[in-house]
Amino acid sequence: MKKISLLIVLVGMFMIPMMQVQAQDVKADDILGLWLNEDEDAHIDIYKEGDKYFGKIVWIKIPIDPETGKPKLDKHNPDPELQKRPSMGLKLLTDFVFDEDEWEDGEIYDPKSGKTYSCYMEFPDEENLDKLKIRGFIGVSILGKTTYWTKVK
Repeated sequence: MKKISLLIVLVGMFMIPMMQVQAQDVKADDILGLWLNEDEDAHIDIYKEGDKYFGKIVWIKIPIDPETGKPKLDKHNPDPELQKRPSMGLKLLTDFVFDEDEWEDGEIYDPKSGKTYSCYMEFPDEENLDKLKIRGFIGVSILGKTTYWTKVK
């Protein structure tokens, strides 16, 4: 009986490491590129300036405002002057820094509400770097909303 128990323990010791899938190390620049938002109505280009990461709108599914017949503007912004700026090229993500496996200490602007939130971003599955989790929040991350963006190929 002791031999069988020892055999099971030895087999287990060798099988467990073989069964574990090694997650790839997330690198700071893995986030760079084009992303499709969850509503599938905009592409956001995430880029780097210095050591910080930013994101701006580079494609809009319906770029023309049906009410005015002109390019869409940032009409929900609480600042009347900023309501005149075009949605195309609008910076949504600002000042993110990479810390081991997530981008943090940044802000996300929601053009559909005109509000800006604290934010962090991470890959929910380090085996799949084509899905990005974005968590916007006020104060603490428990009070917020999560959205998922998909990498544009």
